[in-house]
Amino acid sequence: MTVRELRLVVTAADYDEALRFYRDVLGLPERAAYSSPDGRVTILEAGRATLEIADPAQAEFIDRVEVGRRVAGHIRVAFEVDDSAAVTAELAGAGATVVADPVRTPWNSLNSRLEGPAGLQLTLFTELGETTEPQDAP
Repeated sequence: MTVRELRLVVTAADYDEALRFYRDVLGLPERAAYSSPDGRVTILEAGRATLEIADPAQAEFIDRVEVGRRVAGHIRVAFEVDDSAAVTAELAGAGATVVADPVRTPWNSLNSRLEGPAGLQLTLFTELGETTEPQDAP
Protein backbone atom coordinates (compact mmCIF):
# COMPACT_ATOMS: atom_id res chain seq x y z
CA MET A 1 0.00 0.00 0.00
CA THR A 2 1.27 3.48 -0.91
CA VAL A 3 -0.19 6.79 0.22
CA ARG A 4 0.14 9.26 -2.63
CA GLU A 5 -1.31 12.43 -1.11
CA LEU A 6 -2.26 13.95 2.22
CA ARG A 7 -5.39 16.09 1.88
CA LEU A 8 -6.63 18.19 4.79
CA VAL A 9 -10.35 18.78 4.27
CA VAL A 10 -11.78 21.89 5.94
CA THR A 11 -15.47 22.75 6.09
CA ALA A 12 -15.75 26.55 6.02
CA ALA A 13 -18.98 28.28 6.97
CA ASP A 14 -17.81 31.26 4.86
CA TYR A 15 -16.51 29.36 1.84
CA ASP A 16 -15.83 32.47 -0.26
CA GLU A 17 -13.79 34.16 2.50
CA ALA A 18 -11.77 31.01 3.19
CA LEU A 19 -11.07 30.55 -0.53
CA ARG A 20 -10.04 34.19 -0.93
CA PHE A 21 -7.71 33.98 2.07
CA TYR A 22 -5.98 30.66 1.36
CA ARG A 23 -5.90 30.86 -2.45
CA ASP A 24 -5.64 34.57 -3.19
CA VAL A 25 -3.74 35.90 -0.18
CA LEU A 26 -1.63 32.96 1.03
CA GLY A 27 -1.12 32.00 -2.61
CA LEU A 28 -2.00 28.30 -2.61
CA PRO A 29 -2.50 27.41 -6.30
CA GLU A 30 -5.88 26.02 -7.30
CA ARG A 31 -5.67 22.43 -8.54
CA ALA A 32 -9.38 21.89 -9.17
CA ALA A 33 -12.79 23.31 -8.30
CA TYR A 34 -16.17 21.64 -8.44
CA SER A 35 -19.64 23.08 -8.11
CA SER A 36 -23.06 21.44 -8.16
CA PRO A 37 -26.48 22.08 -6.68
CA ASP A 38 -25.18 20.15 -3.64
CA GLY A 39 -22.29 22.53 -2.91
CA ARG A 40 -18.80 23.71 -3.83
CA VAL A 41 -15.28 22.48 -3.21
CA THR A 42 -11.88 23.78 -4.27
CA ILE A 43 -8.66 21.79 -3.97
CA LEU A 44 -5.58 23.92 -3.33
CA GLU A 45 -1.96 22.85 -3.70
CA ALA A 46 0.14 23.35 -0.58
CA GLY A 47 3.53 22.03 -1.64
CA ARG A 48 4.86 18.95 0.10
CA ALA A 49 2.57 17.57 2.78
CA THR A 50 3.55 15.79 5.97
CA LEU A 51 1.55 14.38 8.85
CA GLU A 52 2.99 15.47 12.19
CA ILE A 53 1.72 13.57 15.21
CA ALA A 54 2.52 15.06 18.62
CA ASP A 55 1.67 13.90 22.10
CA PRO A 56 -0.10 16.41 24.38
CA ALA A 57 3.14 17.40 26.15
CA GLN A 58 4.91 18.23 22.85
CA ALA A 59 1.85 20.11 21.55
CA GLU A 60 1.84 22.20 24.72
CA PHE A 61 5.60 22.82 24.38
CA ILE A 62 5.18 24.03 20.77
CA ASP A 63 2.34 26.36 21.81
CA ARG A 64 4.42 27.67 24.72
CA VAL A 65 7.38 28.41 22.40
CA GLU A 66 5.30 29.99 19.63
CA VAL A 67 2.59 31.72 21.66
CA GLY A 68 3.47 31.56 25.35
CA ARG A 69 0.51 29.40 26.36
CA ARG A 70 -1.62 26.48 25.13
CA VAL A 71 -3.99 27.78 22.43
CA ALA A 72 -4.31 25.24 19.61
CA GLY A 73 -6.90 22.53 19.40
CA HIS A 74 -6.04 19.05 18.25
CA ILE A 75 -5.44 20.25 14.67
CA ARG A 76 -3.05 23.00 13.61
CA VAL A 77 -1.86 23.66 10.06
CA ALA A 78 1.78 24.65 9.52
CA PHE A 79 2.99 26.29 6.30
CA GLU A 80 6.69 26.67 5.49
CA VAL A 81 7.16 30.07 3.83
CA ASP A 82 10.18 32.06 2.68
CA ASP A 83 9.62 34.97 5.10
CA SER A 84 7.31 34.20 8.01
CA ALA A 85 7.38 37.79 9.30
CA ALA A 86 6.28 39.26 5.96
CA VAL A 87 3.64 36.59 5.33
CA THR A 88 2.30 37.06 8.88
CA ALA A 89 1.82 40.77 8.19
CA GLU A 90 0.21 40.08 4.81
CA LEU A 91 -2.24 37.52 6.22
CA ALA A 92 -3.09 39.80 9.13
CA GLY A 93 -3.87 42.54 6.65
CA ALA A 94 -6.19 40.12 4.85
CA GLY A 95 -8.20 39.27 7.95
CA ALA A 96 -6.25 36.68 9.94
CA THR A 97 -5.89 37.23 13.66
CA VAL A 98 -2.27 37.25 14.84
CA VAL A 99 -2.08 35.05 17.93
CA ALA A 100 1.70 35.48 18.25
CA ASP A 101 4.28 37.42 16.28
CA PRO A 102 7.25 35.55 14.77
CA VAL A 103 9.63 34.05 17.32
CA ARG A 104 12.89 32.15 16.86
CA THR A 105 12.33 28.61 18.10
CA PRO A 106 14.72 26.16 19.79
CA TRP A 107 14.61 24.14 16.55
CA ASN A 108 15.95 27.23 14.68
CA SER A 109 13.01 28.40 12.68
CA LEU A 110 11.10 31.66 12.77
CA ASN A 111 7.49 30.78 13.66
CA SER A 112 4.34 32.84 14.03
CA ARG A 113 0.81 31.79 14.93
CA LEU A 114 -2.43 33.04 13.40
CA GLU A 115 -6.10 32.20 13.41
CA GLY A 116 -7.32 31.97 9.83
CA PRO A 117 -10.71 31.59 8.19
CA ALA A 118 -12.68 28.46 9.06
CA GLY A 119 -11.20 28.54 12.57
CA LEU A 120 -7.83 27.09 11.56
CA GLN A 121 -4.82 27.66 13.80
CA LEU A 122 -1.93 28.40 11.45
CA THR A 123 1.78 28.25 12.12
CA LEU A 124 3.94 30.03 9.55
CA PHE A 125 7.56 28.94 9.72
CA THR A 126 10.80 29.83 7.99
CA GLU A 127 13.74 27.48 8.44
CA LEU A 128 16.80 29.45 9.53
CA GLY A 129 19.44 26.81 8.92
CA GLU A 130 21.31 24.16 10.86
CA THR A 131 21.42 24.18 14.64
CA THR A 132 23.19 22.09 17.22
CA GLU A 133 20.01 21.89 19.31
CA PRO A 134 17.86 18.75 19.10
CA GLN A 135 15.34 19.13 16.28
CA ASP A 136 11.69 19.27 17.32
CA ALA A 137 8.91 19.66 14.80
CA PRO A 138 7.14 23.01 14.14
